[in-house]
Amino acid sequence: MVLVTKEVIKESGIQFGTSGARGLVEQFTANACAAFTHAFITSIQSKFEFQQVAIAIDNRPSSPAMAQACAKAIEQLGFEVVYYGVVPTPALAYVSMQDIIPCIMVTGSHIPFDRNGLKFYRPDGEISKADELAILNATAEFEAITGLPVLTVSNKAASQYSERYTSLFDSQMLTGKRVGIYEHSSAGRDLYAPMFEALGAEVIALERSDEFVPIDTEAVSDADKQKAKNWSKEYNLDFIFSTDGDGDRPLVADENGDWLRGDILGLLCADAMGIEALAVPVSCNTAIESCERFNHVTRTKIGSPYVIAEFDALAKQYDSVAGFEANGGFLLGSDTIINDKMIKALPTRDAVLPALMLLAAAKEKPIYELVNALPQRFTHSDRIQNFATEKSAAIISEAKESPVMFLSMMGFNNVAVITVDTTDGLRITLSNEDVVHLRSSGNAPELRCYTESNNIKHSQLIVEMIFSNLKLFR
Repeated sequence: MVLVTKEVIKESGIQFGTSGARGLVEQFTANACAAFTHAFITSIQSKFEFQQVAIAIDNRPSSPAMAQACAKAIEQLGFEVVYYGVVPTPALAYVSMQDIIPCIMVTGSHIPFDRNGLKFYRPDGEISKADELAILNATAEFEAITGLPVLTVSNKAASQYSERYTSLFDSQMLTGKRVGIYEHSSAGRDLYAPMFEALGAEVIALERSDEFVPIDTEAVSDADKQKAKNWSKEYNLDFIFSTDGDGDRPLVADENGDWLRGDILGLLCADAMGIEALAVPVSCNTAIESCERFNHVTRTKIGSPYVIAEFDALAKQYDSVAGFEANGGFLLGSDTIINDKMIKALPTRDAVLPALMLLAAAKEKPIYELVNALPQRFTHSDRIQNFATEKSAAIISEAKESPVMFLSMMGFNNVAVITVDTTDGLRITLSNEDVVHLRSSGNAPELRCYTESNNIKHSQLIVEMIFSNLKLFR
């Protein structure tokens, strides 16, 4: 039976979010995966020359079969499949960019295991929003999937990704450091311990899980916060490293077991690298500008495609360009020199680079002192899960119409609104410099709330107060 990509994709109900196509596992049928694959490859064929397409997966139970369906579609198109098995998304992206071939990552990142997704990379890097539209509107024809191929794993992506970072630093850089690796079900869990050990660290493996664990680096659970403190004390750790499900967003803790916010980690990494110009989402901490360590900062919508879209413009004026997100993912927009060695640009989220650069910066003083030396602005974020996207949109629309009235309904008294930013959702700055930012998730039916204040407890209290009052809308 002959199928048409646009029709299959539309019927599946799968849509692009801030990071790839996402949906319920049951929506990612073999034909749906094949439709996305055909649409992706045919949409870029006229722009690039290639004979191979690479695939990798995360540790979700549904990912292997989805990879097989994508591989079958690649074979239908006459291309060779290169399969890297379970590796971090940035490892797949990096090796594919070096080989100048497109790739597909089967992952749902941090969302629950009953959902999954596909990320697409052209030979020159992550697809743009324009590419997403081209995929959704493609009308390529293909044969319905019958039978799935057996895939043989290559270790090339894993080894090249590890070499990318271990080659930058002295092999004794971490000598004397005790590093905990919170492994859970991360796609990179088999790579991280050898990488840190290669740089001299003593590594303690922590809580590997045979079941998928949906770690959200932007909304760390209370349980994971307590785990880090307990581990730090029990094992006398200098550092804890972890990531989300597909290994592109870092989660790191200092000597006290306190998890760093992703944008603070990104700031310290960019500063340690001597980056001149940054592109960061509007939700990031305002300390990025107020620390005055960068020549230029551009604010974007939330999502790596928007950050990446700014790199070309920045590169025309600055030699070193990078970006990062509130969730911690660091994007290197230009080739950069570290320790007299060149590290190639990797314009997609990566977890390892910011972790290692932080440790390099912490050779002379503890991590918590590096953090305390920054302008003391504190951010907090959380989400209401299973919150209909339509309801989120209605709430945000109402708040835009009358921000003061909305804040009053949320429990604020005698507030004065200084600025209203609608770059992505609704971001309100109050006269006392508190910030309230509401946004519907682009990956799942969730409503996210980001806050910023001069006090962490107050920032957390704002989120709790807003979520408590938002229950009236449910």
